[in-house]
Amino acid sequence: MHILDVGESSFPVKIEADSNDITGHAHHDKRRSFLCPVCKKRFTSKRYLRDHKLIHTGKKLYACTECEQRFANRRYLKAHLISHSGKFKCSECGKGFRSNYDLTDHRRTHSGEKPFECTVCSKRFATSHDVAIHRRIHSGEKSHKCHMCDKAFSQSENLKRHVRVHTGDKPFECSDCSRRFSRSHYLYVHSRIHIGEKPFKCYMCDKAFGTPGILHRHIRVHTGEKPYKCFMCDKAFSQPGNLNIHMRVHTGYKPFQCSLCNKSFRTSTQLQIHKRRMHN
Repeated sequence: MHILDVGESSFPVKIEADSNDITGHAHHDKRRSFLCPVCKKRFTSKRYLRDHKLIHTGKKLYACTECEQRFANRRYLKAHLISHSGKFKCSECGKGFRSNYDLTDHRRTHSGEKPFECTVCSKRFATSHDVAIHRRIHSGEKSHKCHMCDKAFSQSENLKRHVRVHTGDKPFECSDCSRRFSRSHYLYVHSRIHIGEKPFKCYMCDKAFGTPGILHRHIRVHTGEKPYKCFMCDKAFSQPGNLNIHMRVHTGYKPFQCSLCNKSFRTSTQLQIHKRRMHN
């Protein structure tokens, strides 16, 4: 299974290894390969490369006639059409799938269930495919080494993503607000702000969220869990951001400066209150 990031929507589909993408194939004929200048993937023809490059531009030329969603290339549109034609329908969001197996995998995007566990590090995953990919980090030589630090990776794609930490490269641009991201997944998560998609629902109240991470942080409101503890006093917090703000009490750090009198504050809220009271 593969979770397809398309900026507008996300849906799991079975996609066979793309025979047109020959990145990482040691035996490919370099004379017939076409290189993407952004992510360095190679393709067997100019047409496949042209379709692929649209992913990086943010342009969505291919529209679905059923729901008017738009996609960067024909392949993503074709995969999306399964959500309308598949006979196995999700009761949560109405998307359709070609098999009950695919539907079962999809339902975990709503429930957050991760039944597949790595036998080496106990990390859990939603699908058997995801855990199989993860296991590669525990086996084999990490031959793909970063030339800017001492980290190494078992897959070239992981190295490419890591290098962006050093270069600051953000090849994925939001077509709605032009914000840029280092990974396509980050762009997809961000796009939910614009389309209002909130597939992850709290089982203790009626609130819903765009990502499982935000949902998990919200659930602490109900459970009272406070895993982020200050090492300088006995206070604890449910969110890491609140701990960071609290630490300024101990460090004296005041990053928010008033532009009218140069007085500084620990939080933006304190700065706004100061401006209203002192500078009208």
